[in-house]
Order: sequence, then C-alpha cells, then structure tokens
Amino acid sequence: MMISRFIRYFLFLALALLALVLLLFGLFFVDTALSLYQRLHSLPGWMVIAIASFIFLLTLPVGWLLYRLLRPSPPSEPAAEAPPNREQLEERLEQARQAGAETEAIERELAQLQQRKAAGTLYVALFGEVSSGKSSLVRALLPSSEATVGVVGGTTRELHHYAWHSPAGDQLILVDMPGLQEAGGDLDALAIDEALRSHLVIYLCEGDLTRTQFQEIRTLGELNKPLIVAINKIDRFAAKDLEQIRQRVAERLEGLNHLHLQIVPLTTGGRREVIVIDPDGNEQREMRPLPPQVDGLREAIQRVVDSDPEVLEQLRDSAVFVLAARQLDRAISEQRRKRAEEIVDSYSKKAVIGAIAAVAPGSDLIIQGALATLMVRELCKLYEVPVRQVDLDRFLQLVQSKARSATALILAIAGNAFKAFPGTGTLVGGAMHAVAYGIIFDALGKSVSASLESRGELRPQQAATQFKELMSENLDVSAKRFARLAFEEIKRAGRRSP
Repeated sequence: MMISRFIRYFLFLALALLALVLLLFGLFFVDTALSLYQRLHSLPGWMVIAIASFIFLLTLPVGWLLYRLLRPSPPSEPAAEAPPNREQLEERLEQARQAGAETEAIERELAQLQQRKAAGTLYVALFGEVSSGKSSLVRALLPSSEATVGVVGGTTRELHHYAWHSPAGDQLILVDMPGLQEAGGDLDALAIDEALRSHLVIYLCEGDLTRTQFQEIRTLGELNKPLIVAINKIDRFAAKDLEQIRQRVAERLEGLNHLHLQIVPLTTGGRREVIVIDPDGNEQREMRPLPPQVDGLREAIQRVVDSDPEVLEQLRDSAVFVLAARQLDRAISEQRRKRAEEIVDSYSKKAVIGAIAAVAPGSDLIIQGALATLMVRELCKLYEVPVRQVDLDRFLQLVQSKARSATALILAIAGNAFKAFPGTGTLVGGAMHAVAYGIIFDALGKSVSASLESRGELRPQQAATQFKELMSENLDVSAKRFARLAFEEIKRAGRRSP
C-alpha cells in the first residue's frame, strides 16, 4: 500500500515538473517572438525581406535533410533470382540421379546446348499464329534452302530447321515453329521452350495486334531475348495507315523489359488480283505475283547479330539453363510424387494389417497414432520440409476429429465391400475397421503430400480440410481395394494358425 502511494506521488510530481518546464518554454518562446517582431517592425521593409530570405535559405536544407531522414522508406522489391549456371545444374543433376529422378531429358538439353555452342551457329525462332505467313516468309528469306525436320520431344509436332548464311557471312539456323494456338494451345509451352534455346525470336503478325497476340509477344519478351515483331502484308495499307499501325504496336509494347525490340514491316509475297485494260478498252482481271519485301527484316536480323555476339551467346546459355532447371524441377517433383504414393500405399497397408492383428480393433485414428506420425515424418523428409511437433500434433488432432464424423459411413461402405468376399465369418467386424483404417491412412498421406508439394510446408488446417475431401472421393473403390487386402490378410492368418 505504501509503495503504491509513493508511486502515485512520484508520478504527480513528475507531471507537475513537466508542466512547469513546458510553461516556461512557452513564455520564453512568446517573449522572444514579440521581441523579434518589435525589432523587425522598426527596420526598413527591404531589410525585413532580406532577413526573411536568409532565414528561409538557411532552414531549407535542414528541412530537406529531416524529410529524407524521417520519410517512410518505399517497400523493397524482391531481388530477381539469378539464373543457374552449369556447375549448379550439374550438382543438382547428380543429386536428382541419386534420388532416382528421370534426368535423361535434362542431360540431352545440356548436351544439345554444348553441340550448338561448338558449331558456332546462331538460332532464330520464328513464331506466328496459324496462316500468318510463316512458310511464305521462310521462302522469301531463303528461297533455295531445304528444311531438316526435327520432332518436338514428347509430341508428334515437327520443327523445320533452315540453314542460312547471312550476307555478312554469319551462319544461322531459322527454326520454323508450328503455328501457335494449334492443338488447343498445348503447343505454346513447347514453343516457349524452343524460344529459350534460340538467340533471336521473330514474331510474325498481320496489321494491328489482337489481345492474344499482344500477350504472346509480352510472354516472348519476358524471355530476355532479342525480339523482332514483323508486320506482314504491308501491301494492303497506304504509307500513312502503315505508319499508324507501327505507332500503335510500338505504344502497346512500350515499357516491355527487353534489350532489343524492333518493329519491322514486310510482305512475304503471294499473288494479287489486278484489272488490266486492253487496247480496245476491255477490262480483264488477272492474278499477278506480288514480290516479297523482306530486306528490312534481313537488316534487322543482321543488326542483332552484329550487336554483340558474346552477349547473345550468354543470353541463350542463361535461358537454356533456366529451361533445364525447370525440367529438372518437374523431374524431381514427379519422382517425389511417385515416391510419396509408394510411402502412402505402404503405410495404408500397414494400417490394415495392424488393425486385423489387434485384439480389440477400434475406429479411432489415435490407436495407430504412432504409425501415422511415422508416415507424416517420412513424407516431410521426402519433400525436405522440417516439421514441428506442435504442427504435427495439431494436424493429427484435426484429422482425428474429422475421421470420427465419417467413421459410420466408412464402416457401412466397408461392410458392403465385404459382400464380394464370402467366408470371412465372424472376422468381418474387425476387418471392417481395418478397411476404415486403410481409407483414413490413404487420405491422410495424400493430403499431407499435397500440402508439402504445393505449399512447401505442412499447413495443419488446410491439410485436414483436404483430408476430409479425399475421404469422400471414390469411397466405394477405396473400400473394395482395402477389403481385398484385408480378406487376403485374414486368409493368410488362418493358414498360419494351427
């Protein structure tokens, strides 16, 4: 009581002292301001202005410095992840091989890169939608070249390669990509991969850009490759209209983060209908060949080639390493997914067998909590995700509560499943609980695997929600699968008993 009263007195005295200091400071400030006002009032006007200007100039840098020190700092943007180099890829490849991942495609990718580097050839990828004039452009650029055909890995789509020696003596390969938007758009990802393997990308379009074409060009531009947008069929437009189209395309592509972006008008040739008047004044319609106009594109390609061959090579190498890293990520994910399925299947079978062997089988997941804990920990180890015991305990508690609410339905479906296996006798009751365990463990493992794969960590609430959803999917099929396993285990147990 005495201490509390002392604290109150101390706070009262401190506040009174603070109020007195503020009062004295206010009086001093008012007195100084009045004294300064009286002195300035007695001075000539020009001198007052000069003093005010001097004070303003003196306080301006101080105010600017205070603003720089006190202003909130803008949110920092995350640093762009540097592309991997060959040494890093080789190290990851070795780790993936030891883990059992399929790495043949990545090894072929790196070997192909080495072959192209040794040949010293520049690759140019030609993009465009179906019927945009790509084939005509190839004939206009390379009238005497013959194509070599290569099939895109994993598809029946073909890539046509045309050898080309530029007037300056550079050796190039023009890769004619299949038309974009073919096969329901499945080809686009494969086309992007080929663009990553190339030094230069050409996108052929007609007239102004559609929304889809604009998005495709932006996607290609984000690959950090020199990009040429070639506007075909300029013979349809007057010079004024063509210039307006070029300006609109340039405006729509403004701000594209790109080292080299060129917009080139051209025509790939073809035939045009003309009206001919004979000497008698009769009109006749004739189809006459339209000469191609692609010199501007040749010059644009040569400008890119002459800009800095070493930089082009570095850009292509970095892009291929990014492509190989993506393929490696997919291979590792697929290997982990397969291994996760094996782990879940193994523990589901163990749960079924353990439930049959138990003297008093129950429908509560906590009975086999140790087995569930081992399965979750093994899945976390597979995905290289550390798991905290508190997250694991919370997840199993959530799963337990959700499993209890569905146990009656699972047991009923398990009973129906056992009708296909006559002769189980009085053991059906315990076997039904074994089937329930199998279904629960199967859903449990799949929900954990999905959380680890998509989120990179174990999220108890989200994983438990997905567990409940998975238990209700294909329940009849799962029940019959584990009922067959339980029936076979019962028969083996009967043969072992004397």
